[in-house]
Amino acid sequence: MSSLSKEGDLPVDAGSPLLSGSSEVRALMRTCQWSRTPLGEPDNWPASLSAVVRVMLTSRFAMWMAWGPELTFLCNDAYLPTVGLKRDWVIGSRSDKVWAEIWPDIGPRIQHVLATGEATWDEALPLYLERSGFAEETYHTFSYSPLADDAGVITGMLCVVAEVTERVIAERQLSVLRDVGATLAAASTRTEVMNGLETCLSSGARDVPFAVVFLADREGALQRVALHDPAHHLASAKPQVDLGEPGAWPLAQAAHDAPVLVDLDSISADWPRQEGRQGGSAVQSPEPPRQALIAPITRGESGEAVGYLVASLNPNRSFDSAYQGFIELLTAQVSAAVARADEFERARERADALAEIDRAKTAFFSNVSHEFRTPLTLMLGPLEDALAVEPAGSGQRERLEIALRNALRLLRLVNSLLDFSRIEAGREEASYRPTDLAALTADLASSFRSATDKAGLRLTVDAPALSQPAYVDRDMWEKIVLNLISNAFKFTFAGEIGVALREADGVATLTVRDTGIGIPAAQIGKLFDRFHRVEGARGRSFEGSGIGLALVRELVKLHSGDIAV
Repeated sequence: MSSLSKEGDLPVDAGSPLLSGSSEVRALMRTCQWSRTPLGEPDNWPASLSAVVRVMLTSRFAMWMAWGPELTFLCNDAYLPTVGLKRDWVIGSRSDKVWAEIWPDIGPRIQHVLATGEATWDEALPLYLERSGFAEETYHTFSYSPLADDAGVITGMLCVVAEVTERVIAERQLSVLRDVGATLAAASTRTEVMNGLETCLSSGARDVPFAVVFLADREGALQRVALHDPAHHLASAKPQVDLGEPGAWPLAQAAHDAPVLVDLDSISADWPRQEGRQGGSAVQSPEPPRQALIAPITRGESGEAVGYLVASLNPNRSFDSAYQGFIELLTAQVSAAVARADEFERARERADALAEIDRAKTAFFSNVSHEFRTPLTLMLGPLEDALAVEPAGSGQRERLEIALRNALRLLRLVNSLLDFSRIEAGREEASYRPTDLAALTADLASSFRSATDKAGLRLTVDAPALSQPAYVDRDMWEKIVLNLISNAFKFTFAGEIGVALREADGVATLTVRDTGIGIPAAQIGKLFDRFHRVEGARGRSFEGSGIGLALVRELVKLHSGDIAV
């Protein structure tokens, strides 16, 4: 039984057992003009060739083979996607014609197999194949094995191959995303974000040959803030963006919807494209990018576009959903990093504003304290002189004593404010001297005994001698002890106030306890905050600036200590 080939001139034996079947390759073999090939008609093939072809055609693993002096090409159905657009004419053609674009890479391997009879092995070998109308970047793991004829002479080779392009590129893109994520996570400013992105892309991101980032400034104007262009494809990337300029990047199109794919030949503002490299090996792309994807850089959950990432595309890869997903993930990482940087910046601005307010407050209290202390000092002298000559028991003396007592109280408050402002400004210098801390503490605490006795309170002081002198600033220690006991006395109406000093592991611990009104649980964490006072707390008096305990905490810190309640 005979039929005509596609050309309609030579008969083909469709009844040959080797060519019978419904597979695409068998159909192509039936239309091949075998008489014009070195192999001749399939019915006349040697048994060794027929056997290999039969095994190859029935296998579901991708295979191709070369046989005879011209290395005639044969393959199976599983291999047809690798030849792509060439599938209609490759069967029966010369192998060096089928793989002309990669012959410099695979030709020597085939000659090695034919000359030595040794098989080859390559894992994830990069090859640029002309199978889709352009030089496509592909990766293949394969082995070339020798084939012998009926006489045992090596006459051809068999390639068993697995294309691993998707795996290699996916791993490569994942590596870029991992590096970008790790680098941008440490960035706290927009500049650090952009520098980190440029560094990561410059480390070999083939899938982003060049990239430009535009971000809106505080006034809303778009500015170019990053440029990754190692091959100098961009002849002049402008720092400012004029969206209305003819041939400009169509950034506005990507503001609300999906990323926008643009043809770079339509971008004249930034894309007077330079010529690509000429020549080059089969595993190196000579082509400049032809397309770019513009993806919006958004702000948080609002989705508002604050900028755009223009990512050029690898000219040797098809742009598909996986490729777009990679660019979108890259953009999402940049968006998150920019959002974090903006939040850090706002936090810094808030902290700077608060610090400025704090400095102004400290300066105010320092100035006020100085201004108050001068007239107070001038008041105290005449009051003391008047008391010295006023006879005891007179009404005038009682009024003078009240005035003197309140003037001294006001002076103590002013001095506390002044001390605190000095510490806040970093001007307080401690003078540490070896001190018998137990004796000093007991002496300071005993000064309250008359007050506690008069109020009907017990004052217990338990301060045994320490094993060695403690280095403290005595004036500061005095303020610490007196403030703590004074605070306890102010809020204790019955029971006792206990002061204890203990030594453990080379550390001295001062404890002041009382049976006073107590502290609400919600207020404990704020007790040492400056100017904080517990609202509604009943005390012996209402004077105070709210900085006594805050001052104690700062003085304790100057002694490298801790304080807790």
